[in-house]
Amino acid sequence: MEITPDSLRNYVRAANFLSAAQIYLQDNFLVNRELRPDDIKPRLLGHWGTCPGINFVYANLNRLIKENDLNMMFMLGPGHGFPALQANLFLEGSLAKFYSQAKHTEEGIRYISKEFSWPYGFPSHSSPVTPGVILEGGELGYALSTAYGAVMDNPDLIVSCLIGDGEAETGPTATAWHLNKLIDPRTNGAVLPIVHVNGYKISGPTFYGRMDNDELTNLFKGYGYKPYILEEKEDIYEEAMRIFDYAYADIQRIQEDAREFGRFEKPQWPVIILKTPKGWTGIKEFDGEKIEGNCLSHQVVLKEAKDNAEQLRMLENWLRSYRFKDLFDPYRGFGESVTSVIPDKDKVMGLNKHAFGGTPVFEDLILPDSHKHAEDASVPGTVGSSSMRRAGEFLNDVFKLNKKQNNFRMFSPDETYSNKLDKVFETTSRAFMWPHKTWDKDISYNGRVMEMLSEHSLQGLMQGYCLTGRHGVFASYEAFIQIITSMVDQYAKFLRVAREIPWRGDVGSLNYILTSSGWRQEHNGFSHQNPGFIDDMLQRQGCFVNVYFPPDGNSTLAVLEKCLRSKNEINIIVAGKTLEPRWLNVSDAKKILKKGYATWDFASDENPDIVFTSVGDYLTKESLAAITILKKEAPSVKIRFVNIMALSSLGLGRDECSVGSEYFEEIFTKNKPVIFNFHGYPQTLKQILFDYGQSVGRFKVNGYEENGSTTTPFDMHVRNGTSRYDLVIDACIFLKSEGTLDASRADSIIRTYREKIQKHGDFIRKNGTDPEEITNWKWEKKS
Repeated sequence: MEITPDSLRNYVRAANFLSAAQIYLQDNFLVNRELRPDDIKPRLLGHWGTCPGINFVYANLNRLIKENDLNMMFMLGPGHGFPALQANLFLEGSLAKFYSQAKHTEEGIRYISKEFSWPYGFPSHSSPVTPGVILEGGELGYALSTAYGAVMDNPDLIVSCLIGDGEAETGPTATAWHLNKLIDPRTNGAVLPIVHVNGYKISGPTFYGRMDNDELTNLFKGYGYKPYILEEKEDIYEEAMRIFDYAYADIQRIQEDAREFGRFEKPQWPVIILKTPKGWTGIKEFDGEKIEGNCLSHQVVLKEAKDNAEQLRMLENWLRSYRFKDLFDPYRGFGESVTSVIPDKDKVMGLNKHAFGGTPVFEDLILPDSHKHAEDASVPGTVGSSSMRRAGEFLNDVFKLNKKQNNFRMFSPDETYSNKLDKVFETTSRAFMWPHKTWDKDISYNGRVMEMLSEHSLQGLMQGYCLTGRHGVFASYEAFIQIITSMVDQYAKFLRVAREIPWRGDVGSLNYILTSSGWRQEHNGFSHQNPGFIDDMLQRQGCFVNVYFPPDGNSTLAVLEKCLRSKNEINIIVAGKTLEPRWLNVSDAKKILKKGYATWDFASDENPDIVFTSVGDYLTKESLAAITILKKEAPSVKIRFVNIMALSSLGLGRDECSVGSEYFEEIFTKNKPVIFNFHGYPQTLKQILFDYGQSVGRFKVNGYEENGSTTTPFDMHVRNGTSRYDLVIDACIFLKSEGTLDASRADSIIRTYREKIQKHGDFIRKNGTDPEEITNWKWEKKS
């Protein structure tokens, strides 16, 4: 049956009715009789205003798919328009594949309506329990970048992305418009953005809604798009068919020019700007207030329909206006005037294979042997290892080994060189589709390093890329990754639920490399010092978020290999880029990584009087330096050194292998003092110790305390109490109170190293750099 404008109207009528029914009805789902108060839900939840626009777009995309046999995903930006998305998934049969009650019967309509926004039913927004969804819908702004991530290395895929005009005001969406400049039409699919300009946010007008057509056209032309404006008028269905066809023809032309004729620079991808009233086809006016085409239609209209007879009658008339009975038979389901719009089962958007992970879209990475890039660590403390240089060599090999699969990318906000990862440019380059200059370095049209000065856009790209079956790593200055904390929180919520859903397959983990940390940002100052991202990640409950602190370059290789091999996790690697001592070989690092913690025998004594514990590379060096000092000043003191390489919300060490309470005393002794030197905020580690039932008492936790500004590397430790001198002072205070160290000797050592701290301050004020005894320090344990 040919799809006509009338077919589209019928489909949208059905979807609009189902959307409204989900919000309001707990009985009488076909409105076979007059509505009664008992037919109305006790709590009216959901968002109506955006639903009609979603249904209109979905119908037109269905026609486009069906007539052109397209491979298309749908990305919903206005996530709270979920009643509309669920109505369409119900109509196309995707919902019934996973929820057997959602059949095209009256009971099926009862099921989706009763369960919407109901305890233990369907949420009010897009979520992992929704077929075809790879975007948590509760927070706005992330749809467009996620859509662009999904089409990378998927040359036959089109992602149609619906963006609300309120959502368009968010920072993440505003920057994501520029991602068209990174998409190579030869090897990537296409994003079809559709901006729904319905004029209003929750309680006020949108900026887009008050821009005229010339202003909107000029805005999107400036972004590099070819805009089509589609407005609500009498022939909007006929006009929509033409405009959606034009947009698809543009995509075909761009891809054909690139793939067959080699013309691919600066493509002008289409964008559709849809202008329809908010709450279209719903209540026009109520109580003297304009509803349709106003912010008052945003959420639930007629909020008192259960208790107010007038509102109940208005709701009934509204629902009857869709003439749903003409479209649906309780026994035979929907008529051909509706079903003719729906694509074949293998083409419906809710079942697109790219939205589910696992086979056939997911393939493990081929990883190099990490030993290949290791450095000799037979003599602990040998200086000359850079964790990021090691990581760059390893990642370069990952790009080489996975050239055929084209399933790995790196994301970085213009920091690949700065973070010492530029070895990857031996094999790949940075993607850039806009004009190239002869002096440009390491850019190409098909590069696999995605650089943009927007962490939001890069996060969305990586989410879309990984959730559609591929792998990625995001490398950033530690201080500035914090800007995407909310996005990662949303993803963690999505992932936590998705891991429990049997029909969602494996996806590559989100892997972050945090480098250029605050401990070595003394030259850039206070603004570049912020370990807060790890603090937030350690609040994520569950066994799938891990924060790794490899103490040297070889252990960084072991951690990176583990992270890139993992699935369905969020991994954060915190490591420096400067030349530092080597402590472990790769084999030992891998063994230690199985638990995530270890006593380092070369720096430890039997039956210790005190335990030094480090978390982080620079903090490890200061802890070991403190041990050498203490061994020199008080040779009789016995010391144990414990390195923690991983933390999770479950405790010290790696998730399932974290230190259990029964082993805690075995590692940290039953009653000896313990000094922690921690990479992040001390309170973060104190919370973990509290979970082990440990109060301050015999534990001293040192870490970043927001002291810094422009200074020297060692002075960063002094200012935050993590320097070797501070640790020696802390140890002597403990040992004196324990009676392990003679009080007069302890006091003498404390005075000596307080004076050293003072003299160090005088030295750097005069010379501008740390003294040689600090910069040229080497490990040498004194017995």
